[in-house]
Amino acid sequence: MKIIGVTGGIGSGKTTVCKMFETLRIPVYYADERAKMLMQHDSKVKQYIKNLLGEEAYDSNDGLNKAFIAKQIFGNAEMNKSLNAIVHPATIQDSIKWADNQSAPFVLKETALMFETEAFHYVDKVIGVFAPKAMRIQRTMKRNQISRQEVLQRIEKQMEEGIKMKLCDWVMTNDEQHPLIPQVLNLYKEIHDTSFE
Repeated sequence: MKIIGVTGGIGSGKTTVCKMFETLRIPVYYADERAKMLMQHDSKVKQYIKNLLGEEAYDSNDGLNKAFIAKQIFGNAEMNKSLNAIVHPATIQDSIKWADNQSAPFVLKETALMFETEAFHYVDKVIGVFAPKAMRIQRTMKRNQISRQEVLQRIEKQMEEGIKMKLCDWVMTNDEQHPLIPQVLNLYKEIHDTSFE
């Protein structure tokens, strides 16, 4: 199974690109959503998180205590790194199992932290979705109802966009000047017709 990564900075339009591929019947693994699901439902992941952060990481109904976790890792780079060391490998393994159960010509794996984590080792090629920084800031402020400062803080935690795009095999431009649909259709055909063995 060909696994194609999709990455880009916050607000670049990764999900928009993935939804277009889904209309072409290409399954998409959304890493952030699956990571949250694993933190909530995977017994091993839950135990590791409890060992790291304490029983308070989960509430009385055994649901994820997001506020408590956020407080523990905010401004604590080591704790954040330790939590990621639990969640990221579990997500990678989950994505591999998921891909093995698909029957499409290829699948996509969407993750913002493709190169910041080890995820890029587990995909065949990577699509980068590029949008200018000012546009990404505006989109994220509108979508998440957060301040410009909060968006900038999130951007600072991600790899610099220019470096990230150079590491990708293909780059799609989502700047409202270059239509996305033709880019997706062309890339769909190229990936479909290419062997990455």
